[in-house]
Amino acid sequence: MKMQLAEIAKAVGSVPEHDERQAVITSVSFDSRSIEPGALFIPLEGARDGHDFIESAIANGASAALWQKGHPNAPADFPLVEVDDPLTAFQDLAKYYLNKVNPTVVSITGSNGKTTTKDMIAAVLSKGYNVYKTQQNFNNLIGVPYTILSMKPSTEILVLEMGMDRPGQLHHLSELVRPDVCVITMIGEAHIEFFGSRDKIADAKMEITDFLREDGEFVFNGDEPLLRERATKLVQKQRTFGFNEDDSIYCTGFSSYKHHASFFVNGSKRKFRIPMIGKHNVSNAMAAISVGRHFNVPDEQIAAALAHFQPTANRMEWVKGALGEDIMDDVYNSNPTAAKAVLTSFAHVRSTHGGRKFAVLGDMLELGEKSPELHASLASALDPAVINEVYLYGPDMHYLYDATKDKYADHVHYYGIDEQDKMTADLKAAIQPHDLIMLKGSHGMHLEKVLAQLQQEGTREV
Repeated sequence: MKMQLAEIAKAVGSVPEHDERQAVITSVSFDSRSIEPGALFIPLEGARDGHDFIESAIANGASAALWQKGHPNAPADFPLVEVDDPLTAFQDLAKYYLNKVNPTVVSITGSNGKTTTKDMIAAVLSKGYNVYKTQQNFNNLIGVPYTILSMKPSTEILVLEMGMDRPGQLHHLSELVRPDVCVITMIGEAHIEFFGSRDKIADAKMEITDFLREDGEFVFNGDEPLLRERATKLVQKQRTFGFNEDDSIYCTGFSSYKHHASFFVNGSKRKFRIPMIGKHNVSNAMAAISVGRHFNVPDEQIAAALAHFQPTANRMEWVKGALGEDIMDDVYNSNPTAAKAVLTSFAHVRSTHGGRKFAVLGDMLELGEKSPELHASLASALDPAVINEVYLYGPDMHYLYDATKDKYADHVHYYGIDEQDKMTADLKAAIQPHDLIMLKGSHGMHLEKVLAQLQQEGTREV
């Protein structure tokens, strides 16, 4: 972005202080530590009041800042734009800039797979367009405006990942971006603590279509009855993907290997390949094919993009451990649907030289009163003949321990919330060079610390 402060002030319904109308803003940041010269600092309310970090922002090169009207300790002789609420103004500025650049907007949500699908779609569309996509996990009421304001003026298609953990959040984001294409990957149990049922989760996910443009398209998982049912209320064009023949695009056969999966879709003899494993990632790839075809990207280019796209880190990524063992790093987040899919994929990976398979599972958070049964339900995806050792970490994983201790006997190991170091030490003592290890848990369980200890001086596999 590149705007004069006067233009920014007008966009948020204010005027700049100290008559700094000609000051040029080239970026925004709500983290005073990441400020760059030319940045507009956005003081948001978090664990601490963002206004408290204004001096740090100035010291690090901020050129101006939003400032809540009446907030004390405003810096003297520094350009400020006074607003009623910095977050609302931040979102208003993003909406203004989005309209100014006017890219086509693709918005993506789902209980699982939205980040991978976002990466796939961006790679596919980059074959024919200037594309900007959500970086890292900037997918909420703060992250989406930040993503918008980070895109270049030359952006033709903006690919936005949208997350939510409460009703109404996707409605608000849909109103902000007014998407041209909406994608829902699937409906699972993520955040069921706040919704109570998958039906209500589906209602909340469908909010992404609330401001879908009339000439837009809704792309969704056609194998999910909850989405099929709700899609009938939309007037926009629709396209489904999945594994059933009544889907617009459906898989006619796939194979999953250690480092990749390959598959075919109806109406085409072309083989598609992705550098990830598992049926669920094939589903994500079919969503990307659907969006690519919407934008008239040829299948040849879609296939090339999918074969070489770069997934966001910590999502089913193979890394090397200190002994040379292979570790499937999927520690970013977890929910029952995702965990079962990853366990199923891991079970099908062929081990070599007599190597064993270790599954390391941390608690899945935000499952509410259903947490005991949902944790225990993972037992159906665990077979001691295929996944040989199971390490469980966290209070709710004790329910899975109870559900598996009979069939696993002394090959299932449970650790309480204060025993991560002990679990790591036990793992390091048990692992051999040819073993395969899988790590999966909610981000709040911090299994990345276990990964770091197992890796030590290990390097990423290429």
